[in-house]
Amino acid sequence: MTEVSWLIDIMARLRDPDDGCPWDIEQTFATIAPYTIEEAYEVADAIERGELEDLRDELGDLLLQVVYHARMAEEVGAFRFADVVEGICRKMIRRHPHVFGDEQVENANAQTAAWERLKAEERQAGQSDTSHLGGIARGLPALVRAGKLGRRAASVGFDWPDVAGVIGKLHEELAELESDLDDNERLEGEIGDLMFTLVNLCRHRGLDPERALRRSNAKFEHRFRAMETALSAENRALGDAAADELERLWRDAKRLES
Repeated sequence: MTEVSWLIDIMARLRDPDDGCPWDIEQTFATIAPYTIEEAYEVADAIERGELEDLRDELGDLLLQVVYHARMAEEVGAFRFADVVEGICRKMIRRHPHVFGDEQVENANAQTAAWERLKAEERQAGQSDTSHLGGIARGLPALVRAGKLGRRAASVGFDWPDVAGVIGKLHEELAELESDLDDNERLEGEIGDLMFTLVNLCRHRGLDPERALRRSNAKFEHRFRAMETALSAENRALGDAAADELERLWRDAKRLES
C-alpha cells in the first residue's frame, strides 16, 4: 500500500457511516471549504517563514483537504481521488506541449502567453461563459482575483504599456480618493480602485501583492511589539505613552531593522 492509498483508506474509514468519526461524517463540501482555504494560507505562511518542516506538515494538511473533498464526491458517485489526479495530469500535459510535444517556446514569458491561450481555448470549448474573464472564481480572495483579472485582460492587450502608465493611474486614483473623503460609499469605491491599480503595479513588476501585504503586516507587528517591549521594560503600557512618545518609539523600532 502506498502512502497516498493509506491516506485515502483513512479518510474512507473516518467517513464510514457506521464506524466513522461523527464529526467527519457530518461534514459537507460547504463546511470543509473554509478549512481548505485556511490550509492553503498556512502553506503560504510556512513558505514565507522559510520553515521547511512546517511546510511538510502544512502540505500534508492541504493534501488531506483534497482527499476529503474527493471522498465526499465518491460517496455521491461524482468522481474519485484517482479522477482528480488523472485530470490534473492530462491538463499539465495538454498545457505544456513544449515539454510533452513538439512545440517550442523561447522563454518563460512566451510560455505564460501560451498557457493563457490554451486556457482560453479550453474555456471556449467547455463553458457557456465565453468572456475572456470567464472562469475566474468569484470566491477567490480579492487580491488574488484582482491579479487574475488583470493578467487575463492583459493577455488580450488591455493593459498599460509600461509601469509609468500604472503609476499615472495610481496618482489619478489617489486624487479621486482624496476628493471623496466625506462620502463613505464613494470613498469605498475609490479605495477599491486604488487597491486594484496597486495589484496591477505588482503584476507589471512580477511581484505578488499578497506576499507584499503579508510582509507589511509582519513588519508592522514586529515594530509594534518592539514598542510594547520598550515600554514594558519601564513597567509601562502603550496606553501610558503620549502620541509623540509613541512616534519616537516607532522610529526607534524602525531603525533597529536597518
